[in-house]
Amino acid sequence: MSIAAQRILNVQSPVIPIVAEWIAEHPGTISLGQGVVHYGPPHSVIESVRQALDSEAGIHRYGSVRGNDFLLHLIQAKVTSENGIDLQQQCALVTAGSNMGFLTAILAIGDPGDEVILPGPYYFNQHMAIEIAGCRPVVVPTNAEFQLDIAAVESALTPRTRAVVTISPNNPTGAVYSPASLAAINELCRQQGCYHISDEAYEYFTYGDVAHFSPASLPSASSHTISLFTLSKAFGMAGWRCGYIVLPKHLEVAAKKLLDTNLICAPQICQVAAAAALTSGRDWVRTQMASLRDVRDVALEELSSLGTRCQIARPDGALYLLLGLDTQSTDMELARALIREAGVATLPGSTFGINEGCSLRISYGGLVPEMVTEGLRRLRSGLERIL
Repeated sequence: MSIAAQRILNVQSPVIPIVAEWIAEHPGTISLGQGVVHYGPPHSVIESVRQALDSEAGIHRYGSVRGNDFLLHLIQAKVTSENGIDLQQQCALVTAGSNMGFLTAILAIGDPGDEVILPGPYYFNQHMAIEIAGCRPVVVPTNAEFQLDIAAVESALTPRTRAVVTISPNNPTGAVYSPASLAAINELCRQQGCYHISDEAYEYFTYGDVAHFSPASLPSASSHTISLFTLSKAFGMAGWRCGYIVLPKHLEVAAKKLLDTNLICAPQICQVAAAAALTSGRDWVRTQMASLRDVRDVALEELSSLGTRCQIARPDGALYLLLGLDTQSTDMELARALIREAGVATLPGSTFGINEGCSLRISYGGLVPEMVTEGLRRLRSGLERIL
């Protein structure tokens, strides 16, 4: 009897399609589930795409596996000026979003049975990618505020460790790691002879005086640090599937083999769109996301009425709140009940590796503020009835 490969059968199934089915059964549900922004890309993106389609300037043909020169030039300028990354010993490659960048990195550095350390809670697609590559995810807990536990990461290192992954600002917790803690992880990786994979998808999403930090900017980091970026979040371009990876030059050949096999090249028209977005720059992004901090604060205030029944570590970045809930229900049972009884969708914490207690992740970025506020009202009301 023919069946799928066992290593794929062992990989967790994404929960978002399951929640989507529940939502479809209850029209009018407000989704606080998927991590996207409520706005679309800059107008210049649409205009640039129209012009490219009219001119047919090579966009119907294959491009370079590295990415097109006009886009790479903008990426190189951006990571140098904004992230402080020296590209003398590193190189940038265009990918179809950060997920593809992550899988490319894992396949480039890991052999079957190798280990990759994930601070938990983790982003579920990264856990899946590690298992798909035949490697073993090693989940290391963070502290009560979801900050990195350096000692726990150090204790988890073994001769089979090929990488430590950090996401800052974090999905699913919203935590922003300090430069000192990221530097400590980076130094551990240097000493161990493994890689530090730094996922920076939410680099522009920080609040107050908290700033984003790129570990690859450290003086001794260039030979063992892999940085992942995407246009999906900040520029409202999730459907365009365009991002980039910055990695040591000694990994370039391996990464290009993988990109050529999986993609040949990032779609030409998407690279045109990405170039226009990067030209608009972070000032455009700041204007679009100006309301997000206020929405976060409304969410915290709305849910504070639940008292000790709902524990939240105040997030300094990204688009998420992770709720720890005092209930005997499982997270899947509670997520489904909230859709059925309150008309609001969340994601269960178990999909992010939280296996103790009951937790839910909500995203407050995917809808206009008025809809998020209504969704939060429904969530609070539903939890008051159910808990």
